[in-house]
Amino acid sequence: MQTVDAGKRKYARVTPVILGFFTAVLMSFSLLAAAAYSALYLNPGYMEREYTKYDVLSKLPCEMNMSDEDGLMAVSDHMMDFLLHGEQAEELQIEVMIDGEIQPFFSEQELEHMMDVRDIFMITIRLFAFCLIGAIMLQLISRIAVCHDEPKIFRYSDGVGIIAGTLTVLAGFAAAVIGVSRDFTTAFDWMHHRLFSNLLWLMDPNDNLLVNIVPEGFFSDTAIRIGIIYVILMLLMLGVGVLLIKRAKKLPDYQFTSF
Repeated sequence: MQTVDAGKRKYARVTPVILGFFTAVLMSFSLLAAAAYSALYLNPGYMEREYTKYDVLSKLPCEMNMSDEDGLMAVSDHMMDFLLHGEQAEELQIEVMIDGEIQPFFSEQELEHMMDVRDIFMITIRLFAFCLIGAIMLQLISRIAVCHDEPKIFRYSDGVGIIAGTLTVLAGFAAAVIGVSRDFTTAFDWMHHRLFSNLLWLMDPNDNLLVNIVPEGFFSDTAIRIGIIYVILMLLMLGVGVLLIKRAKKLPDYQFTSF
């Protein structure tokens, strides 16, 4: 049985719990960004299925096809690539077959709005990286600086903190889901007003084709898909916390002594 000074007892047990809690909170933001990326970019055929589901071609005020060469899928693929790699609005513009003629798809308003959307994507990517690095740093601090010679205490307390943080975030997420599910349209409009105060997202479907190919139903379907992936990832993190506790119980106990 190993011995740990009693003066370090509270510090060694409480600090990893706190750091584990905030590790889980930071990771929750990274996992949300990962869930969004997975839903939109690691799901082959998703956009085409959504376009077909909502029959968007029939909603357009012009004639287009679904082709990935000069039709709607060409626009979709180009747009999604732009959100990750584009820098200037001009890069988004693409010419496709509209009413039997090759012509630009996006209006000036749409180009400006998509630049705003692209900025949100970039912020999300930076948030993913920042939170992931922050979570790793917290774990290193906890393991090396706080519990460098006390692996049992570290694993157990860290596991407790991760579980507590994960459950807290999941509770908040569940509350948000309940609120949004009651009136998705209101939540959708509220989010757009907060993110895009210039109101460029308010488009005339007769003059702007973009609003016709991504109806509100597309966003609700995507939100549900992101939510499902996110919950799965969060449950995996919860499992990490449980695993740490189980592994900690297999390590030798410490005997705490007084000064």
